[in-house]
Amino acid sequence: MRILITGGAGFIGSHLADYLLVQGHDVTIIDDLSTGSMENIREAKENRRFQYCIDTIFDKPLLAELIDGAEVVFHLAAAVGVRNIVESPVRTIETNVGGSELVLKLAAKKKKRVLITSTSEVYGKSSKFPFSEEDDLVLGPTTKGRWSYACSKAIDEFLALAYYRERGLPVTIARLFNTVGPRQTGRYGMVLPTLVQQALSGEPLTVFGTGEQSRCFAHVDDIVKGLVQCAFCETASGQVFNLGNTKELTIRGLAERVIQATQSTSAIKYIAYDQAYGVGFEDMQRRVPDISKACRWFGYAPTRSLDEIIDSVVAYCCSTRILTPTVVSAACAD
Repeated sequence: MRILITGGAGFIGSHLADYLLVQGHDVTIIDDLSTGSMENIREAKENRRFQYCIDTIFDKPLLAELIDGAEVVFHLAAAVGVRNIVESPVRTIETNVGGSELVLKLAAKKKKRVLITSTSEVYGKSSKFPFSEEDDLVLGPTTKGRWSYACSKAIDEFLALAYYRERGLPVTIARLFNTVGPRQTGRYGMVLPTLVQQALSGEPLTVFGTGEQSRCFAHVDDIVKGLVQCAFCETASGQVFNLGNTKELTIRGLAERVIQATQSTSAIKYIAYDQAYGVGFEDMQRRVPDISKACRWFGYAPTRSLDEIIDSVVAYCCSTRILTPTVVSAACAD
């Protein structure tokens, strides 16, 4: 099958490309490298069934050609990372909404199957746990820019479902919950690679707020398999699915597990949200997915434990020396 991945040089996109190539598919990616990296697709480039375009999805003639040549489109291109979102709200909204609109419009002309990746952020400040796909979305006020990302992704979902209902586009939506693993960088505020890099470098592990906010971390390999299952499930068109893990852990607990896994002597340093992201920043205190729908529809089930997830990130950071320029822990020794 011929596959197009937007944002295919990014963290999740590159793993998705690798997985699809192993499955025997022809894969083309497009990425502007704003948050992606050529290093992420270094091995894929050696595969004759892989092609890549370093360009923006806003190059309409190019995107139209790529979509016309594909049978399935995985749309992953988006602004990512809390820090990126807080610092560049205009780009966040324009990229997420405008980019998705263009992909959907071009795909609808030829009725190409599309998978739209959304986010657990759309649940906002909802206090009904675990989050189910039919639950209400509770977003914060427009005066707090932190919610612009959640709102933009919610608009993506509304638009995708409108194309399904009005124009018959076979589109499915996957809401991802805290995907982590090798190739993820802490550059844009991702918590696990940041904590691992700090622990390996002997620096204090920075935890924002009280550290009692909780998350459920899923390994990128599990998420990628779920995305493929979701996209290839023909009866799933017009549906929304949560993809993630259900094991909940506080950020303080995560920092403690990282220290243990790296055998680090680092301490935990708590930083107020206002200091980290500016006055008025709001966070989601819990993110717990109900993944029963994805399990029923196409057999999605996470397999990696938290210890395996942390170990995989530690091993990746050690092998690539993605560390701050201080002392490297013995955990990186060959």
